[in-house]
Amino acid sequence: MHAMNEGKRPAINWMDVLWLVFLAGLAILPPVREIHKQLILLAFGLIQLTEGWFLSRVPERGAAYVVLAKIGLATLLIDHTGELSINSSYYPIYYLPIVTAAEYFGPWATLFWTGLASAAYCSYLYPALEEYEVTSESYGLLAIRILFFFLAAMVVNRFVVENRRQTKRYQALAETLAETNRRLEQAQAEARRSERLAALGQLSAGLAHEIRNPLGVIKGSAEMLTHKLGDSNPLAAELAGYISSETNRLSALVSRFLDFARPLHADTEVQEITPVVDRALLDVAKVWKGGKIQVTKEYRSGLPLIPLDESLSEQAFVNIIQNAYDAMGEEGGALRVKVATARVNGRDGVEVRIEDTGPGIPAELREQIFNPFVTTKKTGVGLGLSIVSKIMDGHDGSIRVEGSVGKQSAGQPGDGIRGVGACFVMFFPAATERSPAAEASHMVIS
Repeated sequence: MHAMNEGKRPAINWMDVLWLVFLAGLAILPPVREIHKQLILLAFGLIQLTEGWFLSRVPERGAAYVVLAKIGLATLLIDHTGELSINSSYYPIYYLPIVTAAEYFGPWATLFWTGLASAAYCSYLYPALEEYEVTSESYGLLAIRILFFFLAAMVVNRFVVENRRQTKRYQALAETLAETNRRLEQAQAEARRSERLAALGQLSAGLAHEIRNPLGVIKGSAEMLTHKLGDSNPLAAELAGYISSETNRLSALVSRFLDFARPLHADTEVQEITPVVDRALLDVAKVWKGGKIQVTKEYRSGLPLIPLDESLSEQAFVNIIQNAYDAMGEEGGALRVKVATARVNGRDGVEVRIEDTGPGIPAELREQIFNPFVTTKKTGVGLGLSIVSKIMDGHDGSIRVEGSVGKQSAGQPGDGIRGVGACFVMFFPAATERSPAAEASHMVIS
């Protein structure tokens, strides 16, 4: 028999105070000068006051010890409060251990302890039978008292069990409500971010169109100037070359603004995701001119098919991988790409984790890193991850950034750990979550 742990009480509560008042009332009732009675009531009071403290130190069997002690004290009290113990007016004292058992134990254990208390009370029937003749009416009165013991035990136990059940239900409801509030706050944050993206997108599109035309004039003028000057004025030709190259760089920046601002038309087709990841890794590695990067690929077998726009999803992977390469820079490092099945918000799909051993992203920027113009690069403009976020939204997926502990690269014992690194986690829902496996779809990511 084990006590129900959910029923543990604090050290002293208001019920203990009521029990003490009840015991004090018994102490001033006859027989008042019976020293054994007063000592037994005092023992009852001490047990009641120290019950919570004792149970906290003996959690497994403490409740059984407490009930046994109360049954023993109740039996002694009956013996010292009546000329014939079985006729003692103090027999209701057995309700105290019975209610205690009903509070701490389940229904079957409560019945056992109630039966034990009833047997202790009935034990005084044997001395009475040796001196007196017990009538059938007396047996009926004794049976009524015993039945009320069981009735009180089951009523209290039913109340306690139902109260625990309701408490668990309310706790589960509170946890569900807290999770719902968290998701609501996350959805509100996503909505605010989308609004900012939309406003900045419109502004960027307007500025980009206004800037592009003058840039074309400047670039054309610089090229014409370089062609006419030739070798006659090397300094002027060199300056014109600077103008042309910087104009090209500015034109590329304007193109990125337009990519960010304009709606992205995604033609999705259900396919495997790992070949797209492989192509993105190869694209970045081909043009990389920095330190040595060791790439580790961990692809889980049996991955589900994903509805992907091949070009846009590859662009998203390239952007994340390129950022990882740039973060590791001239010193190089290790890049780990994990692709595995996952379940996010009740949806099955594929999760792509891209981890690097660079300096990582500060914790205070992780919530803002996907907003426009937020970047950790000295020369970046902070639009790349915003575009990646739009692409993931268009695929009905999600992206988040975590910190990952940097690890020493295999085969490079001298390199050590460079930094905490960054880990981008991209989730793509499976085909069954979005569309039938054999069909293609068309999306507009705005």
